[in-house]
Amino acid sequence: MPDLIVDPFAADGYSVAELTAAINILPNQYGLLGQKNLFPDQGVRTRTIVVEERNGILNLLQTQPPGSPGTQNKMGKRTVRSFAIPHIPHDDTILPEEYQGIRAFGTGSQVDPLAAIVNDHLQNMKAKHDLTREYLRMGALKGIILDADGSTLYNLYTEFGITAKTVSFALGTATTKVRSKCLEVVRHIEDNLKGEVMTGVECLCDQDFFDALISHALVKEAFANHEAAIDRLGGDPRKGFEFGGIRFVEYRGTATDANGTARKFIAADQAHFYPIGTMNTFKTYNGPADFLETANTVGVPYYAKQEVRKFGRGLDLHTQSNPLPLCHRPAVLVKGTVA
Repeated sequence: MPDLIVDPFAADGYSVAELTAAINILPNQYGLLGQKNLFPDQGVRTRTIVVEERNGILNLLQTQPPGSPGTQNKMGKRTVRSFAIPHIPHDDTILPEEYQGIRAFGTGSQVDPLAAIVNDHLQNMKAKHDLTREYLRMGALKGIILDADGSTLYNLYTEFGITAKTVSFALGTATTKVRSKCLEVVRHIEDNLKGEVMTGVECLCDQDFFDALISHALVKEAFANHEAAIDRLGGDPRKGFEFGGIRFVEYRGTATDANGTARKFIAADQAHFYPIGTMNTFKTYNGPADFLETANTVGVPYYAKQEVRKFGRGLDLHTQSNPLPLCHRPAVLVKGTVA
């Protein structure tokens, strides 16, 4: 009796559950924002999320004689906003040439090496999802979330009815009081926390802003001391220079879109300030995949699925992520400029 031709990818380990689990445990290749975990992941069951804002009213309470009625509490007005979660699919193909010879024809043995091939493809595909998530998170940190083609997905300032705050650091002027500029940023963020907490203020800036900052007449001495201390530890002085109550970090993230256009995550001569150590100001919402198996389930960061091609001439791999990074308090975001 002749051996049956066996589909090597029909074995356990290649279902949507196993492949999704596999791609989610692969090492993350996030950029700086992913490493900082500034936008922690939260799975949701729907492809749309609703953000409720309550403008809390805080006021001083008047003392009263014992036995007197208390002052009447006043609740703030609620505003509800709806956001559709972006859908980011990505496909790939594994052709027979890639696994030719790793199993005997017509047998189901020696299928384990196929897992390595699938894993390599999933890792490559996940890296692109990682880069895209970093790009979206940087957009949320700037208050304007852009798609890969540069179009606007969400302008958080418009969505929340807020005027964006920009501080000109005037770093080209030797007499500019840079510390006062830093305090202006910190005070603005403190004033707009609205019941939130923070442990400090951080800034991601492009190399031009960073160079202009550390070469300023009123800053360069402080940076020289910082640089000397970092050099003794063998570190990079661009990764955490503290001045005026702000930790400045040079960020040179760049991505290339499908047309080959390079997009800098931070524009030249600009910086972006934000609070750190908050409770729920920043979040990445992960929606469920558009599979029958995942309907009404809690979303995870990545999904993967496979399907054998027509006539068994290879395998199609499908991955997707459905992330929406948000800053719930865009008023705490501040842009800085060199000029």
